[in-house]
Amino acid sequence: MRDYEVVVVLQPDLDDASLSGLVDKIGSWINDFGGKVAKVDHWGKRKLAYPIRKHREGFYVLLNAQMAPSSVRELERNLQYTEPILRYLVTIAA
Repeated sequence: MRDYEVVVVLQPDLDDASLSGLVDKIGSWINDFGGKVAKVDHWGKRKLAYPIRKHREGFYVLLNAQMAPSSVRELERNLQYTEPILRYLVTIAA
């Protein structure tokens, strides 16, 4: 098990219920792959450096998680095909 940081940028037009539901869904994917979420940090709505799918803002969320290296690819696949996620980045925590 390694420590990872998962940063996702979500569509800015999501309401609070949809936003928390999507973050819970990402956390459940991590748990389904045998990992666990240590911390969730909501950074709030921020301006993007360039438009992504005609959006100029996005909700930033950081998840600190522990998972096996083999499950990162599966998590990235799920993040890639989820419509409200504009961008994501999974890195090994220092």
